[in-house]
Amino acid sequence: MYKEYFGLKEDPFSIAPDPQFLYMSGRHREALAHLIYGMKADSGFVLLTGEVGTGKTTVCRCLLGQIPENSEIAFILNPKLSVIELLETICDELGISYPKGNSSIKIYIDLINIYLLDAHSQGKQTVLIIDEAQNLSVDVLEQIRLLTNLETDKRKLLQVIMLGQPELNRILDRSEMRQLAQRVTARYHLEPLSKNEIDGYLSHRLAVAGVERPLFPQVTVNKLYRLTGGVPRLINLLCDRALLGAYVKGLNVVSPQLLIVAASEVFGKTNASRGEKGSLWQWLVVALLSLILVIGVYFLVFLVKQPSLEKVAGTQKLTEQIETTSPDSVK
Repeated sequence: MYKEYFGLKEDPFSIAPDPQFLYMSGRHREALAHLIYGMKADSGFVLLTGEVGTGKTTVCRCLLGQIPENSEIAFILNPKLSVIELLETICDELGISYPKGNSSIKIYIDLINIYLLDAHSQGKQTVLIIDEAQNLSVDVLEQIRLLTNLETDKRKLLQVIMLGQPELNRILDRSEMRQLAQRVTARYHLEPLSKNEIDGYLSHRLAVAGVERPLFPQVTVNKLYRLTGGVPRLINLLCDRALLGAYVKGLNVVSPQLLIVAASEVFGKTNASRGEKGSLWQWLVVALLSLILVIGVYFLVFLVKQPSLEKVAGTQKLTEQIETTSPDSVK
């Protein structure tokens, strides 16, 4: 709706994982480098983790654009599968025919192995990519590990890339998962954008969409970081709504106030105000802790000094008694 108003050719802040909109921050560049290294290492598992909305899937789509043409890709988007369903999905993705209604794991494994050996003989690399891998059950993870046992004398026949939230790391840390964890040859945890990277992120996406001029002043960018924590998906949602608000009000740029209104619409008033009140609460907590510390120090000093004061008072009282009972006083 606002594209013509701002002179945009495309939606600059769509949450679709379009590789052309991928902003190569230092973190995303490192994440892609780890995936590429893992692909070339050809020795088992590659792991990319990150919080929701940090750009894992977009990085993976960028990787797909760099995979050699002689590669065969099986992409699993819904990992909540049983072992049989997993093997069927892999067969479907690779175009492997299998008997309908088959319930024998061995038959699926044999068919996949034949396919992998044939692909290897043609110089092809087969890659299994699993998104949202934190949802994989332990049984399915073990079956995936067993699939990587399919190999020749010199190389693995199946390369596995798993994308998941931080919970995936905790799953692999379990003792029963140690065999799989030891086969991870490259891993990277993708963090949100830093405050200094957001301006470049916005400029890149706007430029790809056809606009070079800044639509978000620096003061708005600072507010955007506080409201989103640097998570790209949240940035996209908020900026999209803010541009719509600017269009409705006839503004050429997005102000901090407009961003706050957009945040209340996107995140809800409670979550939107959380970013605004975060700094105030932090200062209140610091002030309260400082007050407690001062009171604690005061009482500590008081308790240390109290015996000394009592001792001095006792000494003075004893002195008065001695003076009272001295010979001069008797006379």
